[in-house]
Formats: sequence, structure tokens, C-alpha cells
Amino acid sequence: MLLLSAMPQQASAQTTEAASAAQTVDIAAGPLADVLSRFAAQAGVALSFDPAQVAGVQSRGVRGRVTPRQGFEQILDGTGFDLVQRGDGYGLRRLPQAPGVETLSTISVTAADQSLDLLPLPYAGGQVAQGVRLGVLGNTSNMKAPFSTTSYTAEAIGNLQANTIAEAVNRDPSVRYTVLPGGNVDNLYIRGFPIWEGNSGEIAFDGIYGVAPNYRVRTEYVERIEVVKGPGALLFGMSPNGSVGGVINIAPKRALEDSASLTTTYTSDSQFKGHLDVGRRFGEDEEFGIRLNGSYYGGDTTMKHQSVEGNVGALALDYAGTRFRATLDLLSQNERIDATGRPIMLAGNFDMPDAPDGKINVTQPWEWSRNRERAALLRTEFDVTDSLSVFANVGTSGAKVSRVYDSAPRLISASGDTLITPTYAIFEVDRHTFDGGLRARFETGSVKHSVTLQASAYREVFDRALNPGTAVQSNIYDPVYYPEQDIARPSEVPRIHDNRNTSLALVDTMTLFDDTLQLSLGVRRQKIKSTNYNVLSGGGSSVYDESVTTPAVGIVVNPSRNWSLYANYIEGLSKGEIAPPAASNYGEVMAPYKSKQYEIGTKYDFGDMFASLSLFQIEKPSGGLNQGVFSVNGEQRNRGLELYGYGEVRPGLRVLGGVTLLQSKMTSSGNPALVGNRPIGVPRLMANLGVEWDVPVVPRLTLTGDLVHTGRQYVNQANSAEIPAWTRFDLGARYVTRIAGHTTTFRATVQNVADRAYWAGVTSWGAVSPATPRTFVLSATVDF
Repeated sequence: MLLLSAMPQQASAQTTEAASAAQTVDIAAGPLADVLSRFAAQAGVALSFDPAQVAGVQSRGVRGRVTPRQGFEQILDGTGFDLVQRGDGYGLRRLPQAPGVETLSTISVTAADQSLDLLPLPYAGGQVAQGVRLGVLGNTSNMKAPFSTTSYTAEAIGNLQANTIAEAVNRDPSVRYTVLPGGNVDNLYIRGFPIWEGNSGEIAFDGIYGVAPNYRVRTEYVERIEVVKGPGALLFGMSPNGSVGGVINIAPKRALEDSASLTTTYTSDSQFKGHLDVGRRFGEDEEFGIRLNGSYYGGDTTMKHQSVEGNVGALALDYAGTRFRATLDLLSQNERIDATGRPIMLAGNFDMPDAPDGKINVTQPWEWSRNRERAALLRTEFDVTDSLSVFANVGTSGAKVSRVYDSAPRLISASGDTLITPTYAIFEVDRHTFDGGLRARFETGSVKHSVTLQASAYREVFDRALNPGTAVQSNIYDPVYYPEQDIARPSEVPRIHDNRNTSLALVDTMTLFDDTLQLSLGVRRQKIKSTNYNVLSGGGSSVYDESVTTPAVGIVVNPSRNWSLYANYIEGLSKGEIAPPAASNYGEVMAPYKSKQYEIGTKYDFGDMFASLSLFQIEKPSGGLNQGVFSVNGEQRNRGLELYGYGEVRPGLRVLGGVTLLQSKMTSSGNPALVGNRPIGVPRLMANLGVEWDVPVVPRLTLTGDLVHTGRQYVNQANSAEIPAWTRFDLGARYVTRIAGHTTTFRATVQNVADRAYWAGVTSWGAVSPATPRTFVLSATVDF
């Protein structure tokens, strides 16, 4: 399904007005799904339908001055489908072909642009959505968003055969996956800044931090992956680990109609996965919904001695009444990896050696990791009036990690020698989140206002214990394997930190001059209390308790319906660092860092192709030692250009890709020798190109190809060691048919076709990861 029902902020009067307002449109004939999506976007009417139900159906299009209902009637004429209105919404049903044939159940949707679960429709080609949810700003179309945004659909994720969101967003030219899939955590870079490093999960779930799994997010239960580039302190609140390059939000799958599918997957060397996805609606007016996703996977990976076993369970419940709406999400993820892959950190003044074959695993065969994640989120909304809604959300999550391996193996020579200290470690992270507020729409003269007032609270408690074993030496090209060490499990798990953040945000989006000018003004007042504990004494060794204000301004000008110009200024917030033991002020907590982004851009909708161009600058402070004192004395500045596009070049040929150019340097530092150097892990060039081609001579056969390029990256602050640029090619195919009356999709992907060995990523602390070797992925999905 493409869109959910029932909008919190929009009035019934507004729905009626939208449904009766006529406008001139000119949409050519084409696939019914594409024509419906384009017309719904132009008419301002949210429409829900299942692409599978209209697959292969053509529409004559629509032309002339029509109301939304008249337009839909023209589009659906002769297609075998009809539009149904129920209450304030629309539903799509199949016309009966013979007596006794039952029609499809309908789903009520309204003409609003924001909702508890409203998802913008996919753009032409189905890989990217027409809009994104911008935190407190709610759902915003790409043309009206004063930021650079991308929302990847479940269709794109499934066709890519991505198991995690980190694998999926690596198609974005401003995003890079910095650690190998054989590890037990995922790290990313956005616009040259790290995200999701450390032990504070930074992926938002339904727009809220503190719910998505802490270390790795699987894709089984994900409907959309939304990437909002730039700092997001106002939009989403302070990121738990202080990332400023961007925000990644996942929208969970919901039951919009009765549906069911079973996917079986084989991944080399010998991994197998089964994934069941079932959705049902029930109740007199189908106001209740349930969506269940469950999977199990296991087997040997392409890395030597490595095997993985895991399972995922996700239950999504929803209620969509006339004025009250609610959702409840329950998540469970478990994963065990034997011979866990780890990035390797340069430990010496020498050049980086060549990357080893991706199949080689320097980890000892008896090292392992086990991750257990649990989460729950309850969201509620109530329409007080037609133009005023209140909302309240509460969520919690817990992550427990136990493992025996070295978190950062050291590379100690240019010939590839390593030093590894296997360590029995336990990590426990508990997070709790709450937010509530109101949304209102009103007019003052000719100015339309959309106002959100939000109060939020977030708490994170982190406990950790480490018990090191005996160091062993090995080599990345020719690993040396040792007898298993008997390392005792830590008897106690002391507290490391207790972070509590509360905030109050107010945002007003004003629309003027017949919707050709949009101005968004907002401010968030955030109180940060961070208690860091002394592991030896168990007491609080340092406490920071201060308040910070972060503003944001966004402007969008629409010279025409399909062209927009935008600009923004927004600040990010990162928790302050702690003075290290080497500093004379050891234990002192620095004030939170305020990062700043300046951005201008333009977007153009060609009808079936969408293109965006942006120029940005992000400034982020950093701490360092100066004459023995640790203080905020450094700054990283990233300037960049992003060119991005997606859609259908012509019927049957879809593209998705772009280029990012980055000029990044340390503009100040406590160490003068570092000023002007390029920060660790930031390339000058990143490029992506994905192509899908429907083979004309073989109906329902699609060939796919993906190219990923990343420029050279430094692995230390002195810029004396680097990894070279790399390019990866993936090829694939899929075929859709019907077997025993059920739609069945076969997919095949070859990752890293050339089987190239290269260093694929660098973390912010200089740890590098080898590329995944050539990998084969085969799957079959049956809808029933």
C-alpha cells in the first residue's frame, strides 16, 4: 500500500474544499499507478492503493479543467476500477466482473498532507516517494521541502534485496556505509559527517528517537527509509550521539488492506532466509489493522569461518477512527555472528597496505557476538476540532550485546600485521522517549499557517563491562589462528552514562501568494543533563546540566508548479565531549556543540524525472588538547555540491543516482599542524547510478545495474595515510509471473561483480573495512 488514512491536522471542511476545487491538468496516458500518483499530487488529494492490484493496467490519462473526483473518473475510465467515497475520504475498488464477484475492500483517505501514518505516494518509477516527513514539520512534498530529502520505498528496498537500511541508503551519493556487513553494528557518513557511531542509536522510528534498534536496523518491517540531509535539532530534536550530517527516519509497514507474502532468499556462501509478511484490516468500517513481519535467517557468509543466525519479529497495530487514531509497534531482533568481522585501525606511522581479499577474516574463528534488541512505540492523535489536533507518543527500547572479540584490531605494519586483544564485553542500553503537543492550521489575512508545538523527553542509560584476554598477532593477508581463550564473563556491568534530554519546539510554516512562497520559522529550547560515571568508584564523575536554543529558517519559492527554489539555515546540537585522562582538566564535560548549516538549492519536476541541485556548508566544533588543557578549540567545515535525480527516462527505463562533491577541512584546531587538513573519512567525490530496464522482448523481465564510486579518504588526522578511490558494480534481474494464481517475483543480484578487493569505508576514528567480496543473492516472493 502507498498511503495511510485519516489526517490529524486537516479539517473536514478542507477535505471538502479540496475535493471540489477545479484545476487545469494535462497528464498523458500511461500505467495506471503512475497516472494516479501524478494526479493525486497535483490535486492535493492523498490516495491509497496497492500497486500490485493495478499492475499492468493502463490509463488514458486526464486533460482539462477538472475537480479531483472528475479527474479520477477520467483516469479510471475503462480500467476496471472505480473511486469510492466514504466519509471524508476516498477508496479504490475493482468493478465486479460477474455476479457474485466480491469487490476489494476500500480504504478511507482524506485530502490532507500530514497524518499519524500518511505516506506520500511514490514518484514515477516507484523507487523514491514524492515527499518525506520532516519531524515536527510533518509530511512535506519534495517540492515544498526547504531541505535536501530522499525517501526510498519498500519496493526499491525489496528489489535491491537489502537486508539492512545501511545497505539500502548506500545508493545515495551523499551517504556511505563505513563498516563491512560481516560486523555486528552499522555506521554511516552523511555529507562527510559520521552518524550512528558509538552506543547511542541514531535512527529515528516514525519520527522519534529512542525506538529503532540501537546497533542495526533490518528492513523486514520498513516501508520507507527517509533521508533528511543536514542538522536536524529543530526537526527531530538532538540526535542521541550528536550527528549533524543528516537524519535517517524509518516508516514502519502498516496494514492498509488484507495482504500476505512469503519471501525465501539464498545468499552466498550458504545463507538462507524466510520472511513472512501478513496484513489484515477488520472492524465494521475496517478501522482496525494488524501487520505482522517475521523472518529467520542463518548460514555461512562469504567470509571465511563466519556464520550468522538471526530472527526478526515486528507487530504493527493501528486504529483509524473518525477523530481518534492510534498505532502500536512492537519489535524484536536477535542476531548471533561467529567470527565477527571488525574494522581495523591504523596504529603506526606508515602507509596503508593494500586491502586483502574480502573473503579473508582476520578475526579468530572462536570469537563471536550476540545482539538482542527490543522496542515498543505507542502513538496517539485526536482531532479536537477540524483545525486543531493533539498528539502524544511514548516509546521504549533495550539493547543487550555480549561478545568476545577486539572492538578495534590494530594494524601495526605496512605488511599487514595486526595486534588483537579478544575481550569479553557486555553492553546494555535502555532508552525511553516521550513527546506530545498540538498541531493547528489557521489563516491570518492572506497568510496560511501550519503551527506545531511539541514537548519531548528522552532518557538513555548505558552500562558496559570489559574483560580483556591475551593479545594475539595475525596478518590481514595470512591470518594466524590460535586456540580458543577461556575469557571469563564480567561479573558486574557498571554504569557508564545517564543522559536526559528535554525540549520544547515551536514551528510555524506560512504560505503566501497563492502557495508560491513558503516560509518556515522554528525554534527548539533543549535542556541537556548528562551524568558520566567513574567506573572504579561507581559514582558520578562529571555532570553537565544546561539549556541550549537552536533555531531554523526555511524558505521555498515556486516560480512554477514544477520548479522550486529553496534555502535554509538550521543548527545541530551535539553533546559535549569529556576531557580525557591526559588532560589537566580530566573529567570536565564540555558544553554541547552547536553546528550550523547554510544551504541553497533548486528542484525541478519534469513529470517523470525529478532533479535537485544543492550547495551547502556545515560547520561543526570539536574538542582538543592545547598545552595540556582540553577545550572546544577546533572546527570542521564541509562545503558541498549535490546533484541528484530519479524517475523514468522513458517507459520501462528507470534511473536513480547523483554526484556529491565535498570540500572538507579543519579550519581550526588545538594542534596548529592539523589546520587545513582534510578530516578522516571524507572523500572529495561520491557518485551513484542505478538503472532498471524492462526488457521489451521478454515481458515482466527487468535487468538492473548499480554503480557506486567513492574518492580517496584519509585514515588519520595528519593526512599521512589514505585509502584509494574505489568503484563497485552490481548487476541483477527480476521476473514477475503468476504461479498457481499467485503473483510471484524472482530476483537475482550479483554484488561486487568484479570481485574487487579494496578498502570500502573509514570510521571517524580511522578504522577501515575491506569490501564485501562477490556475493550472489537469489530470492522468490509469492503474494497470496
